[in-house]
Amino acid sequence: MGGPGEPPEGTPEGAPAGGEDEYRSVVFDESFVRAARLQEYSAQERMSDHTHAVRRLPARRRRLSKQAVILVLLIAVAFGTAIYMGVRHPYQNPVAQRPEPLRMTVIPLAPQGPVPGAEKPADLYAHSQAAQFRVGASGINLPAARRTSHFSDGQVMTALTTAKDYLVESSLDPDVLTGGAVRSARILLDPRQLDQFDKSFAHPAADGRHAPTGWLVRFDPTKTALASPGIRVHGTLHATETDKNTLEVTSDHTFVYALRPAGKGEHVKASLFTVRRELQFRFDRDDLRMRQAELLVSYMQAGPLACSADSANQLRPLLAGQKAKAGGPAGTDPYATGDATALCGSLSATAQPSF
Repeated sequence: MGGPGEPPEGTPEGAPAGGEDEYRSVVFDESFVRAARLQEYSAQERMSDHTHAVRRLPARRRRLSKQAVILVLLIAVAFGTAIYMGVRHPYQNPVAQRPEPLRMTVIPLAPQGPVPGAEKPADLYAHSQAAQFRVGASGINLPAARRTSHFSDGQVMTALTTAKDYLVESSLDPDVLTGGAVRSARILLDPRQLDQFDKSFAHPAADGRHAPTGWLVRFDPTKTALASPGIRVHGTLHATETDKNTLEVTSDHTFVYALRPAGKGEHVKASLFTVRRELQFRFDRDDLRMRQAELLVSYMQAGPLACSADSANQLRPLLAGQKAKAGGPAGTDPYATGDATALCGSLSATAQPSF
């Protein structure tokens, strides 16, 4: 007769000898038992009020292996080293250089005789060296922008176009020329130069630092008016890299204005007034990003002017038929390259219209 759980005929041939044989391969060692989440209550515990035969054990906290601990420590050390080197490494980012105050010079050029005049500004231009000059902003030509060691073509072009914009706003804007608004030129300057700019207009001085005419061209509106909007312009722009963080642009342009006495109408004779401006701009990377410029040097020759006239705040040109009371040193031609005289020059006869 078969044992408990066995069929009456006995165990079939080929079948396990008993029901326990099918679990014979499962080994319940001590670690397996300890890891079980469920545990049977003892006989003493079952005699109490417990309604369940087993209890749930709290989850056991797993301990990190030595390899995991070492890996965490290595990551922490590497991270701390990276932070330390980032703070203490000797190759710090360059500190932005504070702009230098603008150095400015205005040289009046006195005529050697009466100032030539004509009723039509076109006749004056046709008989002057400005006959072949272009009109307005088209006379400020941009050179080809070539990349430098540390600046791209686009950055060089940004420097050149910003310098051109400043020349246009400070030399060609009718509102600026007639002593009006200066904001169009002001907004193109590095903000760190605005204090000097504002002081120049609030308290003009011929001290080489605070002359409004060092920043822009403007005439005394009570004495002078534009006879023609077609200002003639000719000159050059040139960009160079001075260091890995700085570009410089130099400009050298001659501007020729047709002027009349203010409030006299269009039938009064006009005359030409010539301004030679040499400017030096500097651009750091912030300036390029903001499309602003640091103006370092402004050198101007202008005439016909009287040597005794105060040209720091406004230009007071000698107009058609007027003479200078006293000329300056040897004749200076604002159309020619080269250095100007130090205080006052004598305007070359070739720089005036010849009829």
